[in-house]
This record gives sequence, C-alpha cells and structure tokens, in this order.
Amino acid sequence: MAEITRAPVARVGVDLSKRVYQVHAVDAIGRVVVARALPPDRFFSWCAELPAGCIVAMETCGGAHHVARRLRVLGLDARLIAGHFVTPYRMAGKSGKNDANDAAAICEAAARPHMRFVPVKTAEQQGQLAVHRLREGFKEERTALINRIRGLLTEFGLVFAQGPDALRLVLASVIEDASNELPGVARLALQRAHLHWIDVDLQIAWCDERIAAHVRADARAAKAATLLGIGPTTASALVASVGNFGQFANARQFGAWLGLVPSQNSTGGKARLGGITKRGDDYLRTLLIQGAKSAVMSAAKRSDRISQWLVQLKERVGWQKAVVALANKNARILWAVLTRDGAFDPDHVPQIPAARQKPQLA
Repeated sequence: MAEITRAPVARVGVDLSKRVYQVHAVDAIGRVVVARALPPDRFFSWCAELPAGCIVAMETCGGAHHVARRLRVLGLDARLIAGHFVTPYRMAGKSGKNDANDAAAICEAAARPHMRFVPVKTAEQQGQLAVHRLREGFKEERTALINRIRGLLTEFGLVFAQGPDALRLVLASVIEDASNELPGVARLALQRAHLHWIDVDLQIAWCDERIAAHVRADARAAKAATLLGIGPTTASALVASVGNFGQFANARQFGAWLGLVPSQNSTGGKARLGGITKRGDDYLRTLLIQGAKSAVMSAAKRSDRISQWLVQLKERVGWQKAVVALANKNARILWAVLTRDGAFDPDHVPQIPAARQKPQLA
C-alpha cells in the first residue's frame, strides 16, 4: 500500500462501487496518508487497523448502509453523506469526476462542521423497506401489463372503459367469446397475460399483508396510521425510513427534509417563494400527498378542526395547494406525536407560547 505520509489516519473518504472501494485518508492536519483503490475484503481488513472512533465517510448509495454497519462494529465512526452535498467539494469540478476525486471530495465534505449526515439504517429498517420497494415494482409491472393487454385488444377492435376494474370484469369473457375477431394464438397470449395479472395481484396482496403486520407490531407505525390522510402503507414507510424522529430538531425541519416546504429565491430582504422543493425521498412524499388527496376530498363529511380548516383552505387556494398543505401539516403532526409520546387529536388546539402572546390591556 503506497503511503504519502506515515502520520496516523484521522479521517477517511470512501467512494463505493461493486468490486472496488476508492480510499482517500488524511491525518489530523489534512495531509494525505493513503489514496488508492482496494477490493472490499482488503478494505475491511485495512479499516480494522484504524484507530477507534476514526471518521469513515461515504456517499449514500446501494450497499452504503451495510458497509456503515460493518464499520461501526469495528468501532469506527461511519457516516453517510448525500451525493449533492459532496459535489461542491470536488476540486476538479463537474468535468473532473472520477473515483479518486470523489473519494477526496467525500473526505473533505466530512470535515465540514455543519455537514448534514444521513442516519445509518438498521437491517430491520431496510428489511421493511424491501417490502415497499417490491410492492412498488409489482405496481409498475401491473400497470405495464394492463396497458399491454389493452393495446393487444385494440388491434382487434376491442376497446373498453378506462380503469383496471372495468377491464378485469370483461377480460375472461372476451377471451372466451367466439364471436369476436381474436385468432387462437392471440387468445392463448391473452390468457397468459391474464394469469400473469392475477399472479401480480397476489404478490401485491402479500406485500400489503406484510405492511399491515408491521403496523400492528410497531407502536410508532400504529400511531402514525391514526392521522388523517396517513394509512398503513404510509405509516410503515415513514417509520421504516426515518427510524429515530428525534434526529430532527423540530417539526419544520422534518417537513423540509421531506421536500414539502416552499422553495426560495429571496434577496435584498424581499422573499420570493415558489413551489415545494421536492427534496428527500420521492416515495415518502408521494405517499403523503396521495393520502392527503383522499383526506381533502372527503373533508366536508367530517366535523373536526382539521377537516374544517381543509374545507376553508380548499375554497380559498384550491384543492391542489390544500393537498400539499395537509401533507406538510401531517409531517409536522407526526413528528410531534412520535417525539413527544402523545396521541393524535384532530380537534387539538395548540397553545400559543408566552413570548408570542399579546399583553392584556388594563
């Protein structure tokens, strides 16, 4: 292993890949100690010789949480950094991207005192998220399959109402109907497609059962599922993705992490707010917005304070903005419920802090 200096390693940046890890290690004053590529087995052997508590930073990517867990077992301070926080520290800029430059940029980014790190997920969290990822993949596969079936039927002049339920009701009878133009080989092909559709539905149902079991077994997920617009799928995904909600200083920070706050282009003391930032996890944000749509459209049927607020907000700014506002409110309420060990109350009246209360006139 070629060393540039022989000083003790104080901080390491690692650019991960499938077969090789690019290492960039520096000492306490920032001088390069090691800069080379290592296969995974040799990398972990090398890390076992590092001083306890040494910072080892990596970008968030496939397998990064697994590597971080292994390094923490060795007594090292493994940290994960989002990729868009690392890019500004690449000395060669966008045109100089390679493994060595990326590892050096990760090492430099990890030294910043105000850097935001991604919490390392446990194996149990990733196991629950695997069910969610599998479910999303089956949903995409089902949508593609339905579109394929519709396209094949259209070639023979068979067009049906939109929606999977409408097609599901008539597909079997259409395949068996001898009066239409479908040739025998097309009927066989559509039969296989129909069986595939049934199998995908069964796989999605299995994923839903596992998600429901997670909500029943996890007290935090059960609490999350009581909020308006948050069902079992959203509750399970939020708890499995976030883990410790106390890592966020306040509810506003949690909403910002989900990308549900307005983007800004402010200068000269003049605030200019745009659409939501859409930062963070697309899956979590999508689930919150989809659940909020259902709650907003049915708000007029309920009499609690949140539903009354939604009705007024919908009339004032439109249903789309009301949906995003409820998604952001749900994120904030969820943070408060899970960090303060409380229960969700749709009629809760928040207390005004003493510093913000207006003085009473004598």
